[in-house]
Amino acid sequence: MSEFWKHMRKYRKECILGPAFKLLEALFELIVPLIIAGLVDNGIRMNNTAAVYGSGGLLALMAALGFAASVTAQYFAARAAIGYSSDLRHRLFSHIQSFSYADLDHLGVSTLITRMTGDINQVQTGINLGLRLLLRSPFVVFGAMIMAFTIDTRSALIFVGVIAVLFLIVFGIILGTVPMHRKVRSGLDDVTAATRENLSGVRVIRAFVQEDTQISRFDRLNDFLTRAQLHVGRWTSAMNPLTFLVLDLAIVLLIRTGAFRVDEGSLSQGQLIALYNYMGQILVELVKLANLIVTLTKSAACGRRISDIMQLSSSMKDGTADLPPGDLTLSFDDVSIRYSEGADPSLEHISFTAAPGETVGIIGGTGSGKTTLVHLIPRFYDVTGGSVRLEGQDVRDFRLSSLRGAVGIVPQHAVLFQGTIRSNLLWGNPDADDASLMEAAAAAQALDVLDKKEKGLDEPVEQGGRNFSGGQRQRLTIARALVRRPRILILDDSASALDYATDAALRKSLRSLPYHPITLIVSQRTSSVRFADRILVLDDGVCVGQGTHEQLLETCPVYREIHEAQQADAAAEGGMKS
Repeated sequence: MSEFWKHMRKYRKECILGPAFKLLEALFELIVPLIIAGLVDNGIRMNNTAAVYGSGGLLALMAALGFAASVTAQYFAARAAIGYSSDLRHRLFSHIQSFSYADLDHLGVSTLITRMTGDINQVQTGINLGLRLLLRSPFVVFGAMIMAFTIDTRSALIFVGVIAVLFLIVFGIILGTVPMHRKVRSGLDDVTAATRENLSGVRVIRAFVQEDTQISRFDRLNDFLTRAQLHVGRWTSAMNPLTFLVLDLAIVLLIRTGAFRVDEGSLSQGQLIALYNYMGQILVELVKLANLIVTLTKSAACGRRISDIMQLSSSMKDGTADLPPGDLTLSFDDVSIRYSEGADPSLEHISFTAAPGETVGIIGGTGSGKTTLVHLIPRFYDVTGGSVRLEGQDVRDFRLSSLRGAVGIVPQHAVLFQGTIRSNLLWGNPDADDASLMEAAAAAQALDVLDKKEKGLDEPVEQGGRNFSGGQRQRLTIARALVRRPRILILDDSASALDYATDAALRKSLRSLPYHPITLIVSQRTSSVRFADRILVLDDGVCVGQGTHEQLLETCPVYREIHEAQQADAAAEGGMKS
């Protein structure tokens, strides 16, 4: 809560003026029953036309002033709520960007999406309604009770008893439903995760005819969420009927008692009508207050979930040194890594050195640790044993911005962002001119992609690059990395969608780059790494072979098996074509 108030100070004016105008509106509302009492007693009962018109005019004035005050209050409350939620969303997004890959893996993407969207929207609703009603509703409730005492003390005692009973009902139900709301939000996280997973993997699901299995899984999660929502809904839905029941009984008691008082002459008809109106105001405001507290309970639960994320600090600590200028030497010194405590190591005792301009091929079966290895260089993950060094210094000593600024990485899954080809390539270097962009595209064998597009560099790119083929996306992501002119270039299985001729042309182009980066090529194909200066062969996280293509064919059974299998497949494919 202290963090909440700290950031709400920016909207101090709105937080004061919003409730203040709502209290002003409530004050006008409390005056209305007194005006109606005068209208009945002094106007209608006395057949005084002037009094009737005078009271009618006052009622119209109160309505106009109340409307103006209400609109003003809602304006300031909306400004505070929307402004705060916008700032919170920005702070949360910035904080999430500081997390390491390990943190993101632990928290889960679907959970973070729910925090960024549904939870913040719920907080915004809570702030908006809270500023408008949190002071107004109690003010009207207790104000109506006080005004009742100014009219008739004996009748006002009914108000005291009713308010006490209603508060017991409202707060009893609210306190009982707080943990239920947390359970509902947790169930919503699970449904969101399942939905996201199914949408992202829809092709795999259909390819393996798993629609029924996934529908059954989703139904289980959805049923759990539905049951949790129904359970909390039964409790919260009982609030309005109970409050109406208590207030209706109180109104019956008030009219019965008031009728005798009117008959005795100790209470006028107008005063009894005023008391009835005050009781009606209490009814309306307590229903509002009950619904407000339900909303605030949900908002508080969402706020705590957001706070839990904000209080997490990245498990990866930033260094303080800057990378030295010029060429770099990369070395892995007995490197090991496991993703979480208790898990089996993903890599064990990896050691090698790469000099400036050298090409290192990394090959192995699925799950052998190839991608994990290259992710250690820009510190997407940190080693748990040994060290990764640049120019003899541990990469953990360098500032992340300096380290990653020297690395050009093409991820395993080619990702393009909505915009244009130009805006995507400029991610590599925002200051690059068109000549630099075209040079990088040529090196990445992507010139024909630009030539086929009517607008060239300004061709629109849809979200995820879905208006491009897999091969086009891969070549454009390679060009994006080359625009940076990186000192270390990582190609993580980034040519899997390219044909052999394009792949060969790409490798030849990379070898002739004028700035001679250290190039690491992760691939499943021996043809993609056979001309590398050094090839690492990984098997279940262990380096089982290291050397050139010819050396590994003689000394590494794993590499030889991969190569011979691929040669046989290529020969069989050629025979089928002929």
